[in-house]
Amino acid sequence: MKRSAPITALLVDVGGVLLTNGWDHHARKRAARHFKLAWAEMEDRHQLNFDIYEEGKLTLDIAQAPARQVVYIENTPMFVQVAEGLGIRSILHADYKSTCAKLASLGLQN
Repeated sequence: MKRSAPITALLVDVGGVLLTNGWDHHARKRAARHFKLAWAEMEDRHQLNFDIYEEGKLTLDIAQAPARQVVYIENTPMFVQVAEGLGIRSILHADYKSTCAKLASLGLQN
């Protein structure tokens, strides 16, 4: 039996999955304070990446991992299908319990 590639990157659509605007300006500022990060530098990097994303210039290469080593969690079926078409193992999030079970089936568990 062929073994699956190890998972080295987890991509999560936080806004849809957690049903919140999980990474807005205020959340980033709290995270910087909590993790003792340089706020101005972090915000500059965020803005640079967001602008590049908005222009459609970011690719899945951003994860620096082959698609077979990535798991993507998303709550929109179309985006799950797109990711799977790119060779990315994907989980269609419906609820916490089923997503945990699917992660466990991939060898990722708490």
